[in-house]
Amino acid sequence: MRKRLLALTALPVIGLAVFFSLPSLLDRKMNSVATPAPYPASAAAQALHNSLFVADLHDDQLLWQRDLLKPVTYGHSDLPRQLQAHVALQVFSTVTKTPRGLNYERNSAKSDNITLLVMAQRWPRRTWNSLLQRALYQSEKLQQAVADSNGKLLLIRSKGDLESFILERPQQPERMAAILATEGLHPLEGQLDNVDRLYDAGFRITGLTHFFDNEVGGSAHGLAKGGLTPFGRQVLQRLEAKGMLVDLAHASRPLIDDVLAQAKRPLLVSHTGVEGTCPGTRNLSDAHLQRIAATGGVIGIGYWDTAVCATSVAAIVKAIRYTADKIGVEHVALGSDFNGTIEAPFDVTGLPQLTEGLLAAGFNQQEIAAIMGGNVLRLLLANLPDSVANTRQ
Repeated sequence: MRKRLLALTALPVIGLAVFFSLPSLLDRKMNSVATPAPYPASAAAQALHNSLFVADLHDDQLLWQRDLLKPVTYGHSDLPRQLQAHVALQVFSTVTKTPRGLNYERNSAKSDNITLLVMAQRWPRRTWNSLLQRALYQSEKLQQAVADSNGKLLLIRSKGDLESFILERPQQPERMAAILATEGLHPLEGQLDNVDRLYDAGFRITGLTHFFDNEVGGSAHGLAKGGLTPFGRQVLQRLEAKGMLVDLAHASRPLIDDVLAQAKRPLLVSHTGVEGTCPGTRNLSDAHLQRIAATGGVIGIGYWDTAVCATSVAAIVKAIRYTADKIGVEHVALGSDFNGTIEAPFDVTGLPQLTEGLLAAGFNQQEIAAIMGGNVLRLLLANLPDSVANTRQ
């Protein structure tokens, strides 16, 4: 009897141990690579890559319980590997909600996978039932990493911050700049003033929707797939007044059209594919490519199969070449979606292979410098707030 009682007592402990270990297991399984490191590249490609200002528009590291500053052997990136890959600037996105049974075609907003994940990762209780608090907590995680990095990681809030980083980088190359972004604006929780809270927390890029329709507008993967709502029109106006860049990744086509009709500042798509090389629900049409480029914006080409129709460097390069030919090299960028539950061809240390692929595709060194980060740098320098202070609207 005593043994049975002990066994019964142990069951909840075992259950909790399994529950709290699940995030790490999911991270290892869902953020995979087709080929493990190392990733050899030619001497010429490596030398060129080492000279570049490399910038990536989308990484979901903040969702996971890994320490950004410590190297690990799974997932797609961490600061040591990013510095090894000569990444100069990384946009970190905050994921706050995803529907159960997530798919590319139709998702309801009525369920949420992330609640159990944040509980299993021991996030603060305030994040359990608030999407806003989940976004703010991920901002806090990034800011704590910055504070603990001994100057190797810097959060960019203004044009002045970025200009200082660029000026100092030749003398301090082992540093990386970070920009904070949202994966959808459902963390606003229907309150316009929460735009200001996100801004004050350091957010400078805002995706409008993720895998479901929200109060702002329609998702490419939602049920209604509509355009901007009346609330969404107010939000877009407030975002532009604050100097926050609008990201159309995951947006429905009517939403893209409505934003293009109202926006007065450049737009970006942080991570996407293009219909010209890979037809798909959220991949951009030629018309949308051209209209987004006409705002002065940039398109971040993703690395995963539904974005480029294969898990390979060649497929990424093909999409980049198509997009550059269609709208100009100056509007093309990298949008990996690292750590976003995808299988990538490589982890971040494989980026020199992408530089080599661009060389093989006939891009010259100036064009490669633009694609690998120069275009993102130009967009940010032209559109970030001049200073952290900004008048509330």
